[in-house]
Amino acid sequence: MPPVAVTHCMASSDIQSALRIFHLPFSFMLPQRVAAERGYFEDEGLDVELVERDRQRVDWKYVPADWTLTGDDNVDLYPVCKWESLRRTWSLGDGKIVAHGTFADLPYTLYTRPETPINSPADLAGVPVGVNRRTGQEYTAIKALEEYVDPDEIELEHFGMPTERLQALRDGDTDAITLLDPHSTLADHLGFEQVLAFENHIGIVGTDALDGDDLDGFMRAYGRAVEAINDDPQAFRERYLAMLESDADIAPDLFDDIDLETVRESVTVPRYEVPELADPDELDGHLEWMKDRELIDDRADIRTIVSPSSQ
Repeated sequence: MPPVAVTHCMASSDIQSALRIFHLPFSFMLPQRVAAERGYFEDEGLDVELVERDRQRVDWKYVPADWTLTGDDNVDLYPVCKWESLRRTWSLGDGKIVAHGTFADLPYTLYTRPETPINSPADLAGVPVGVNRRTGQEYTAIKALEEYVDPDEIELEHFGMPTERLQALRDGDTDAITLLDPHSTLADHLGFEQVLAFENHIGIVGTDALDGDDLDGFMRAYGRAVEAINDDPQAFRERYLAMLESDADIAPDLFDDIDLETVRESVTVPRYEVPELADPDELDGHLEWMKDRELIDDRADIRTIVSPSSQ
């Protein structure tokens, strides 16, 4: 099992509960980092560890495919794509969904090279689209593309993390990829063309033993971080840009022909949203969509997938 790096909240004398929270170092999870660094979790009586993987050692997907987070890594909460949260909780038994939402005004954007004949989403019929498979990203892409392309003509291909997808598009290994900001902004500066934008949906999964009061405290701290960012987004630009700048070390060749400072200046910190407690009736529609496309076991039951405390 790959090692994890942990970031600790500062403990206070009235801490009541310890929580291990898996952290995705992506733009849509900025409030979770802010809540940890500003002490919002400890204000709620939570002693939080943000569990992170070394991105330079991730060669497939950031959320591990070969082991469970709530079981093998003893994580209490983890965020993941909404559709992948449905799959993981049912197929892997990796906890129960406790919350979900769009989380931020951060759509996925589908990019192509200017020299391709792709000018609209309809032109993507039969064209492999580069995604990071088994992150849930493929489900989001399928759902968006089927509004323009016959489902039988949707093709997806795995190209890994954002830097790997950008390299694949640049090198002609694929003609289309999906990205989130700030990598969308980087793609703009690299001269790639936008073809389609679609919403990014996230779910939060908790261990079966997660205490309801701890979940409530997590949600309040997260909401407080959302409010702080939305009230003063400029104060959080450096933290927001940290992932993009770390990628300059991971894939320096992507930055050879652009000015990183110019990219930085053109990035806008998005407006964030507070996730909602999981609603089985709302999520059941997403589950049925997956069943119709044979993306999940037809026996999957939403009442088993969603935490009873949030129903």
